[in-house]
Amino acid sequence: MATTARDVLLYVPNLIGYGRVVLTLVSFLLMIFHPNRWFLALWLYITSFVGDLFDGLAARKFDQCSTYGGLLDMVTDRCATAGLLFILAGEYDAALVGSTFVAGLYRLTFLMLILLDISSHWCQMYSTASLQQHHKSDGGNEGRFFLVRWYYHYYYFFGYCCVGAEFTYVALYGLAHVTEDDAFLKALGDGLLLFCAPACAVKQLVNVVQLASACHAVASYDAKQRKDR
Repeated sequence: MATTARDVLLYVPNLIGYGRVVLTLVSFLLMIFHPNRWFLALWLYITSFVGDLFDGLAARKFDQCSTYGGLLDMVTDRCATAGLLFILAGEYDAALVGSTFVAGLYRLTFLMLILLDISSHWCQMYSTASLQQHHKSDGGNEGRFFLVRWYYHYYYFFGYCCVGAEFTYVALYGLAHVTEDDAFLKALGDGLLLFCAPACAVKQLVNVVQLASACHAVASYDAKQRKDR
């Protein structure tokens, strides 16, 4: 029997992907409208993030890898990160950091992280699609800056950067709500931030060079097209 679009939409990994979307949206609703339930919101967000591992495992186990699944996965990841950064921009206000100027710097930082994350990944997807390659493949990243090649070739480096960046934001959200009286959670948040912040910094460097490499690849593609006319 031929595979239909409905079959693809109902692939097991895609069902997991829909669950991730729901968990992420519920976590954001709690963060915005019920900030006193921040701990539950944080766990829902983390569960959605961890679900990214299981949809990939399911795709390979059931032989249900699909272009749609890759699209759903990437859009979910980018929107989840952008949403959490947006919420952090509201959390780190003047009342929390003690200065309107410092609060403005936090907002600017979170905004720039959103813009860099979305633009670098979109350009990477577009540039490799132009070459009819997967954005994570060695072929699609041939000739790119070495950090970009390492990022997509070495799984542990990829995981370190992605997990470290995401848990940096998770730690920042938790620390915005933990009181000084809760010494254990405060120490846990500080330790998590200290451990993950270097990975987050490396991830932003990768995003910068990925954006530059992708733009250069598209320009090279244009030049080749004109030459071949």
